[in-house]
Amino acid sequence: MREHSIAWWAVTVDSHDPARLAEFWSAILGSPIIEPGPDRQGWRRLQPFAPDGPFINFQPVSEPKAGKARLHLDVLVADLEAGVARVISLGGTDSGAREVLLRGRIAVMRDPEGNEFCLLAAPATE
Repeated sequence: MREHSIAWWAVTVDSHDPARLAEFWSAILGSPIIEPGPDRQGWRRLQPFAPDGPFINFQPVSEPKAGKARLHLDVLVADLEAGVARVISLGGTDSGAREVLLRGRIAVMRDPEGNEFCLLAAPATE
């Protein structure tokens, strides 16, 4: 990395069960789980899609989640209802919140530890 440059390295998710969350997100995103190294005991990491792309890390924490997260993932799906069903089948939950925009539809979901994320799909066709 060049001097004075900045690069996005990773998004790190605090978790009580990093292995479970990594398995959930690996299944949702189709990204393999890799070990982050001996200096990160208990962590899990999803392999980035691009050669130098950012990782998603899951780090173990003991404190409980407090309040609404200020950062979440948006996941593109071809079929919104099928995406919702897949999330639920993998241990996530549906918040029931939906938004319909001219550019697409959104379903607010939660991973197995209650972290919110959005499924995004194209507008419904009549």
